[in-house]
Amino acid sequence: MSNSLSYTPPANTIRALIDKFAEEYPHRIFVIFPETKIELSYSQLKKIMQEYAQYYNAMGLVKGDTISFMMGNGASSLLLFLSTLYSGCISSPLNPAAGQEQIEYVLDHSDTKTVFVSENFYDQVFSAAEKSSHNITIVKTDIDNGPIWPTTPSTSIPDVNVSTEDDGLLMYTSGTTGRPKGVILTHKNLLAGGMNTAKAHELSDKDRALCVLPLCHINAQCVTVMAPLVSAGSVVMPHGFKVSLFWEWIIKHHATWFSVVPTIISYLMHNESELNGEALKEALSKVRFGRSASAPLAPSLHEEFEATFGMPLVETMGLTETSAQILSNPMPPKRNKYGSPGIGFGTDIKIIDDQGEKQAIGKEGELMVRGDCVMRCYYKNLEATKNTFSEDGWLHTGDLAKQDEDGFIFITGRLKELIIKCGENIAPREIDDVLYSHPNVIEAGAVGIDDRDYGQEVIACVVVKDSKKLSEEELTQYCFDKLGKLKTPKNIFFFNDLPKGPSGKVQRLKLVDQLKEKNLI
Repeated sequence: MSNSLSYTPPANTIRALIDKFAEEYPHRIFVIFPETKIELSYSQLKKIMQEYAQYYNAMGLVKGDTISFMMGNGASSLLLFLSTLYSGCISSPLNPAAGQEQIEYVLDHSDTKTVFVSENFYDQVFSAAEKSSHNITIVKTDIDNGPIWPTTPSTSIPDVNVSTEDDGLLMYTSGTTGRPKGVILTHKNLLAGGMNTAKAHELSDKDRALCVLPLCHINAQCVTVMAPLVSAGSVVMPHGFKVSLFWEWIIKHHATWFSVVPTIISYLMHNESELNGEALKEALSKVRFGRSASAPLAPSLHEEFEATFGMPLVETMGLTETSAQILSNPMPPKRNKYGSPGIGFGTDIKIIDDQGEKQAIGKEGELMVRGDCVMRCYYKNLEATKNTFSEDGWLHTGDLAKQDEDGFIFITGRLKELIIKCGENIAPREIDDVLYSHPNVIEAGAVGIDDRDYGQEVIACVVVKDSKKLSEEELTQYCFDKLGKLKTPKNIFFFNDLPKGPSGKVQRLKLVDQLKEKNLI
């Protein structure tokens, strides 16, 4: 399928876009923070961007420097994210769910000059920064009230020449090797990602998004920040998802759409709200649609949600490497298909066989994508970049897919051994390495199994020297301490032997088959 629609953003950089809308719509609200009841207009946003730029300048930060932050959503995380881009620097958010070893690696590999961190993550970041090969300035930051700046701002606003091809975002995503890869997205990529979402969902300046996904995730950055920004709309940004407040935020702040992951959809289905049934449907009547991404959405959950809440739920698909969205179901009344993340919007899409030839309708192959939203490269990783792009510029997604006669894509599997839980990519190798580091573990193999609530769940199988000296609970705690909650296996099963290929590599597909045969999953 080829969809080469060209979606031209209103400006060619995030800086130019904020300046443009601050002049054209100075009093229009851009963001609402529910906990503090603070609202910022486009003109106020620009003023804060300039103030932050003055502080960056006084701290010696210049165009092209990398700035990181680690905190929950709120005024500080949003303003740090946008001001870094506005100043011509590179934003590299840290994911608290990544685990300490990965945070240490990312801080060092990203060449971060300064990291802004909230009190609850300070010790974690301080420990990671101490192990870095370069000096990192740490700035304590209140999630609502901003940084405790280490210096006074410069007296003038830096005049930085930011261009569309300049790097803007450095996001780390799990790879099959276990070491995360740094995805470099330019201003052009980020704006294209926002435009793809805006066009697919027919957003206008009257639309308002609810953002409950963390700003260390590409979905929040390009979908519920960039899409409202390029369409001159607005966004409601609470500190994070709370099932008890979700609908209240939407109703009170007049949100017209939201973007979530299947796990959140499941939570909403199981939550008892003060409003329910027809009363809730009536209160939500002005919500145009909900959007699901980052993990496959079970058709049964999809249907139940629409029936319960009386609104369309649009399934989509994206990658960090593509500035989020590459596929989306069309907006009603156009046809949607349960079980499919949709068709291409603003991207070229095709499915290829092992020889790189385009597959016929209904034939399985690898999903390939091309467009302005596709990353520039993997940071400091020429080999991975080369292997990810075809000679004619198409990105290998690593997803197996089929295309039907109407152009809809159906994902059938993965070429890469990634586990996708709660919208986060998890490399099985990373879990294996932690298990192998335990002195009692001889063999290890982590796999992902389908889960209605999380998309996939992590399961691990091990062979140990002496099972009497090591329990599942002890090994699970060992993983938790090194990997964090998200990546820790739900279950760890003890085997006498794991299926391996001729090279000695654990064969994960056969391992899943064995788990099914033993009725363990």
